[in-house]
Amino acid sequence: MNSTQNERINQITYSTLIIGVDIAKFKHVARAQDYRGVELGKPISFENNREGFEIFVSWFQ
Repeated sequence: MNSTQNERINQITYSTLIIGVDIAKFKHVARAQDYRGVELGKPISFENNREGFEIFVSWFQ
């Protein structure tokens, strides 16, 4: 993507869901927020393996 930071920020709308993931060696933590930065739900912690990834996918769906 060849755009400026302001152009990327302008792409965020009221229907945008932002998922942030703090990755670590063994356990990861993810959280979701809306376009205003308001946290949605509770953060989830999951392990660095296939089962953990499946838990993460089902969490954000």
